[in-house]
Amino acid sequence: MRELVLTPKFKRTFRKFVLRNPQRQKAIEKTLAQMREDIYFLNLGTHSLKGELSGLKACSCGFDCRIIFSIEIEPDTQEEVIILLDIGTHRKFGSETPSFYDGFTVKY
Repeated sequence: MRELVLTPKFKRTFRKFVLRNPQRQKAIEKTLAQMREDIYFLNLGTHSLKGELSGLKACSCGFDCRIIFSIEIEPDTQEEVIILLDIGTHRKFGSETPSFYDGFTVKY
């Protein structure tokens, strides 16, 4: 089972997203639980991103909802951890998305 690491941006965006879409909270929580178990579970639709988000991955958390994340190796244990970066609609992550993920690193 992989560890999920929630970045401050993910926490903030998740909170706002659920306030605007309370009906999606259970589906998102189910998706997060599935990510811990098997990040490549077919229903998640995990895929690599291209363009400005190249190097990151995304999975579906329901209709027009996706989670942006990276998979990193924790240096001490050599275990994979999932770094949750953002959540939102496909429109939010369109081609006009600023490249604020460039050079993203996680400090343990």
